[in-house]
Amino acid sequence: MPRSFQIVFLLAFSTFFFSILFSTTFVFSIFFPILAQAQTDPPAVVTFTLDFPTSTPERYSLRIPSRGSAHYESSGRVSSDSDQTDNFDFDFALSTETRQKIFALAAKAGYFQKDVASSHKGLAFTGQKTLGYKDDKRSAACTYNYSTVPAVQELTSLLQSLSGTLEFGQRLQYDLHYQKLALDEELKRMEEMAHHDELTEVTSIQPILDQIIADSSVMNVTRARAQRLLDNAGVR
Repeated sequence: MPRSFQIVFLLAFSTFFFSILFSTTFVFSIFFPILAQAQTDPPAVVTFTLDFPTSTPERYSLRIPSRGSAHYESSGRVSSDSDQTDNFDFDFALSTETRQKIFALAAKAGYFQKDVASSHKGLAFTGQKTLGYKDDKRSAACTYNYSTVPAVQELTSLLQSLSGTLEFGQRLQYDLHYQKLALDEELKRMEEMAHHDELTEVTSIQPILDQIIADSSVMNVTRARAQRLLDNAGVR
């Protein structure tokens, strides 16, 4: 190959190589900060609280971020004739499907920036509920006993169902340690509610169900109920 041609070839290749390198570096320098910023920005959050003094629990709250662990807290009297309170504080994993559904319903409800409470008189009191939403652009909350807004109704039902599942988890944890014979009745109720689609995110209490399944001192029929709940939730 003639020397002049080699020089021309090397110059052309060098130009091509550095143009690719420059383009890659340029694209990286533009988009990497954007991606990094997206990861460091605080997540959007949907919150829900319910205050209902005559129910069990008397009060609970849910905090659902757009990423990361969700959080649940509840409190109430141990029994109707007791002044002792029982507090429950729990971080849990939420499925992508349920998380996306919650945020989609919040969007449909206008991120709770308008009053959603029904003005209809004579409605039975089912607890004071508050839905909230916060991200880097907006922050709003609305309080209601009952709402006629379809998205709010569906979201309320979903979050109440999620609370019910988490409360089952707390009771199962207690029963496993202090009254194992009570586990079967609790799990039977769970199976019945799951059959009627009244439980949400059974996978959120998988750790306690796994403990029950692995405990040879628990009745086999009870362990089988716990296993079926996980099977039907698609865990195994």
